[in-house]
Amino acid sequence: MEETLETKKTCLHAKHLALGAKMMPFGGFDMPIEYSSIIEEHNAVRQAAGIFDVSHMGEVLVTGRDSEKYVNHIFTNDITNAPIGKIYYGIMLYPEGGAVDDLLVYKVGAKEFFLVINASNIDKDFAWMVENTKGFEVKVENLSEVYGEVAIQGPKAVDAIEEELGLKVNELAFYTFKEIKVAGETIIVSRTGYTGEDGFEIYGSHAYINKVWDTLINSKKVLPCGLGCRDTLRFEVALPLYGHELDWNISPLEAGLGSFVKLDKEEFIGKEAMVLQKAEGVKRKVVGLELTERAVARNGYEVEADGKVIGTVTTGYLSISTGKSICMALIDSAYSALGTPVSIRIRKKLFAATVVKKRFYEKNYKK
Repeated sequence: MEETLETKKTCLHAKHLALGAKMMPFGGFDMPIEYSSIIEEHNAVRQAAGIFDVSHMGEVLVTGRDSEKYVNHIFTNDITNAPIGKIYYGIMLYPEGGAVDDLLVYKVGAKEFFLVINASNIDKDFAWMVENTKGFEVKVENLSEVYGEVAIQGPKAVDAIEEELGLKVNELAFYTFKEIKVAGETIIVSRTGYTGEDGFEIYGSHAYINKVWDTLINSKKVLPCGLGCRDTLRFEVALPLYGHELDWNISPLEAGLGSFVKLDKEEFIGKEAMVLQKAEGVKRKVVGLELTERAVARNGYEVEADGKVIGTVTTGYLSISTGKSICMALIDSAYSALGTPVSIRIRKKLFAATVVKKRFYEKNYKK
């Protein structure tokens, strides 16, 4: 996680301090890690509803005659003739196949796309996008300072939004969005999230997002949630975090995200590297591991087998939803088959583990 010397604040920063949140730097921003406890917040999202400040995320607007062709050029997924209101997940790649970032692409209009990128990568991503506009008639605007964003997640999120905010959102299908005119501005509401539960993300002005936060917190129908449980929630359903399961030196195929890399597409940056990796097979894979003891394997811990280091842990926790000690790790593909025994070195001691499915907990999205 890159941190700037001067830590930025989101538009909801004062709200977090007022609620007594434990704050820490993340992606260059001073962000809430927890309010009550990670366990309580995690369970609220799995069982009811929680609200997250995700205003640290970046937003980039792409417009112009060649906007579809341009986005397809920098994006591994295929947005050709995408319907307005549809959202696509995918990756921007370096020519060598490593990830610049993973992101969401919102189809706003025939020649208008709204791209949502990771907080720690905003400057790098925007520079990469601008650098690759050569030959395309497009305008690329960084609107990250303009938008605030909240994520309302959990099985009761839809009721809280409709009843307390008066927004009609239940007809939205998963990975679709709509623009709504409210309070003199146009907001974006999408049925998306990063928790494995049904939920929504709302983008609007700083003033509007503050109103949304206050209304929902005061209603007591949602619990304020920090980045701590955002990580435990996404980890349990095997959603990748840039800098952990995906990075400049970890390709989407190694990360198990091949379904978002459309090799039948005419072209995109990094396609040749992906075609070669697919043909030759990847030498490393991100896998799930379950430990036999209740030790916690943290990011960077070494994974061993046959007396040698075969990889490292990318994310690990004592799972709140399952009670199991589990982790994801990037390891040598020769050891990636389900059921393969390995060991994890935790503070000089080796702990036995087994390769299991990465999705430790079933997602509960609205289909």
